[in-house]
Amino acid sequence: MIVDIHNQSFFGQSTGMFIQSSSKAEAFIYLTFIKKKENGSWEKFSTGEGKTVKCSLEEMVMILEVLKKKQKSWSTVHSFKQEKTSISVSWEGESKIWFNVGEYPKMLNFAQIEISKLLLHHILKEKIEHSTVPDSSKSIKPIMPKKDSNLRASEARMEGDGLTIHEEMNLGDKVSKLEGEIVGETEKALRLKTIYGDDVWFPKSTIKSQFNVELAGKQTFLIDTWILEKNSLIPQKASQQE
Repeated sequence: MIVDIHNQSFFGQSTGMFIQSSSKAEAFIYLTFIKKKENGSWEKFSTGEGKTVKCSLEEMVMILEVLKKKQKSWSTVHSFKQEKTSISVSWEGESKIWFNVGEYPKMLNFAQIEISKLLLHHILKEKIEHSTVPDSSKSIKPIMPKKDSNLRASEARMEGDGLTIHEEMNLGDKVSKLEGEIVGETEKALRLKTIYGDDVWFPKSTIKSQFNVELAGKQTFLIDTWILEKNSLIPQKASQQE
């Protein structure tokens, strides 16, 4: 029997996570996170507290790849109305997985991992069967990639809700995050003004994430750790605490 709604919660001592699907005909799910407040009560997403992200079918597949241990980690960045939210799923040891969504880190234990794996596999199969059937009442316009794009990883846009997804590659512990602004470019290198106030040239081959030379302001880069250390820059690691 196929049901239309799924809502599974995973609670720890200080963070709760919800996997939600409101319809098998929708090609996405929601991941919602809440924290316990200092007074002992929990945030309520019904009043605008907590953090909710919308995950596409492709993102569900990548999360499942990590849950099944086919990949050690996966990360992406969502941009919505000028607000960016980093999302990552990664293994710690052999029996724990961390979901880091914005400022909401949530650790899943072995039992929660198994439930998440089975649930996402079921929902994904369900949605592929029901949400990919074309609606003859609507015209479908494919999104074509821009020519001469400087994005170094896949970029997808969900039309209608203003959401942009930048998927970062799975590069393990050999890269670190760095925030900076592009202030110069050659064929093989970028000059970045870093958050530390330094202007540094980086070979494009050491930059493992997407970038946009036309974007004014700060961007987040994934760069080989060795070149950050060579330039006396402090590698930024995502904190993992529930």
